[in-house]
Amino acid sequence: MIRLCPSILNANFDELPNEIAKVARVSDLLHLDVMDNKFVPNFTFSFERAREIIEGSQLPVDVHLMIANADKEALPYLDTSAVSITVHFEACEDPLSLLTEIRKRGKRAAIALKPGTGIDEIKDLLPALDMILVMTVEPGFGGQKFMSEVMPKVKAARKWLDEGGFGDTWLQVDGGINLETISTATKAGADTFVAGSVVFNSPDPAGVIENLRQLAAAVK
Repeated sequence: MIRLCPSILNANFDELPNEIAKVARVSDLLHLDVMDNKFVPNFTFSFERAREIIEGSQLPVDVHLMIANADKEALPYLDTSAVSITVHFEACEDPLSLLTEIRKRGKRAAIALKPGTGIDEIKDLLPALDMILVMTVEPGFGGQKFMSEVMPKVKAARKWLDEGGFGDTWLQVDGGINLETISTATKAGADTFVAGSVVFNSPDPAGVIENLRQLAAAVK
């Protein structure tokens, strides 16, 4: 199954309800990038503002926490209505305990990897994961170029999931996804796609989402 998750990182923050409404009908989840200017050199939302967006969204929210000290700082998000919470492997001291707690709270538990982090780092966590996020840019800013050199990580993760009986675990890619790169990511094994600038910089955000879905579905 193909899932499209528009990221509001490149949306107009002052008009978020309207921006979300533009894509709600054709999207699977809303991707919310939370940055703290510590783990990455950018700041997007405080917890209070993120909670407002989560609770007010027309779409179920996929929260991507690009924050330091995730073992502690991620916990408030477990009390929101977000359906999926992603933490970075690089920001966790005890990722297994955090992922287990996310699941206990009824959320999908996901781990993200920066481009430079080897996929083997998370192999032991597979039974605790509902989603793997392979970053296809360096986290921190929207509009970056897709890094095709990380596709071997996506292929390795897909092989693990298929051969290990983890059929319900999603494989997400985030960064530089557009009408040219989505086929490359799909061929590597991704099934869940974050798309930001290509969607919200377009005069027809919903049309872009639909085109992306068709392109991914056409990959054999």
